[in-house]
Amino acid sequence: MENQNEKWGFLHSATARMMMVGLLVLVLLIPLEFVKSLIDERAQRQKEVISETTDKWGESVYFYGPMIKVPFKIYTETVSVNEVTKEAVTQKTSQTEFAYFYPETLNNKTKVSTKVLHRSNYESVVFNAQMAFDGHYIRPDFASRDIQDEDIDWSKATVIIRTTNLKSIRNEVKISLNGKSYIFEPIYSENANQEQSLETGPLDAEIFTGQKVSFAFDIAYNGSEQIKIVPIGKTTTAMMESNWASPSFTGNFLPGETVKQISDKGFKTDWKVLQINRPFSQMSFNIIPDLREFAFGVDFIIPVDQYQQNERAAKYGFLVIGLTFLIFFLIQTISKIKIHIFQYTMVGIALIMFYTLLISITEHSSFKIAYVIAGTSVVVLITAYSYSILKIRRFPMFIGASLTALYSFIYVIIQLENYALLFGSIGLFLILAAVMYFSRKIEWS
Repeated sequence: MENQNEKWGFLHSATARMMMVGLLVLVLLIPLEFVKSLIDERAQRQKEVISETTDKWGESVYFYGPMIKVPFKIYTETVSVNEVTKEAVTQKTSQTEFAYFYPETLNNKTKVSTKVLHRSNYESVVFNAQMAFDGHYIRPDFASRDIQDEDIDWSKATVIIRTTNLKSIRNEVKISLNGKSYIFEPIYSENANQEQSLETGPLDAEIFTGQKVSFAFDIAYNGSEQIKIVPIGKTTTAMMESNWASPSFTGNFLPGETVKQISDKGFKTDWKVLQINRPFSQMSFNIIPDLREFAFGVDFIIPVDQYQQNERAAKYGFLVIGLTFLIFFLIQTISKIKIHIFQYTMVGIALIMFYTLLISITEHSSFKIAYVIAGTSVVVLITAYSYSILKIRRFPMFIGASLTALYSFIYVIIQLENYALLFGSIGLFLILAAVMYFSRKIEWS
């Protein structure tokens, strides 16, 4: 009889109640994971919509050029022996190869006008880019290859550009070389994933009679996500100006910190890259090398979109459920008011509903407004429900104030980037200190 009394006594002890509440917290993690899966599904749908939108408007821009392409001949001698006369016969054959020469100076000025396109509940960033290039070449020198001048076909030299997003170029692309204009024509690669080429017709051989060839041209794109430029000039300078307030500078070279200007109205910055700064020469033979890894530029993306914010909020779900149950448990233990496990379950489901409300309202409004509406709804619901359980007015008011402070604390952490870990750690330490203080006199037996 004594053992049975001890058994029933344990089941009604604070330790047993704490174990059941802890088990319920673990059970509630299952629907919380379903909520996270819903957020992932909606985020994936957003990526699909963005991909469809940018494919129609224009994709990212990668620019590599302009280069002078000059054909030349090389000779191969083949020696064969006549089986009848036993005499050696030498045959000389020729084949055409190509040399690519980069500018001595390459200057770029780019003006980017961005806007956000909306489709259903989703949004994506697109832009119009006006890019102006100028600079000059020095006369191509074949001395390093010991190629004779008579083997160089200057009359078939062309200018070539490697780029992406040809379908979204908005103007006819013409280049001026020493005052003479040449039109670029597209040369499509068989591999759709590679960059395409623009190439002029044959150049006037007279432009190579001097020591300097000046050039200038403009090109306009509809694009999205990114602009990157390869610094092929012996001295490359670039200036970019845009109304986008959250640029992400990317690539192998960052802009100069002393000239970078970023504000709510946009940004303005520039780059300067010298030949000594990058590991490739001013010419190449036979192939155009892949220099994508040496490009620099800007990403035009939404820094933290609504689904990223929802995902970050859902990661704190365990903390919210655990701390809320802990508050109810401490009130129950201190006041001796009985709270049934079903009532804990109702409170837990209400806490999970916060995240479904948050994501659904965010898709039709801003994250901030959605967070306020969802948070207020859940706090009011749980406060009213706890009043029907606890009866004493001060306990529901304390629960409402605690939930408000907790949701406010999590919102601040979500908005912070550099100081999120510091602020979160300090907040959790203060919460732990408060729990230790209020639970110091609880009789656990």
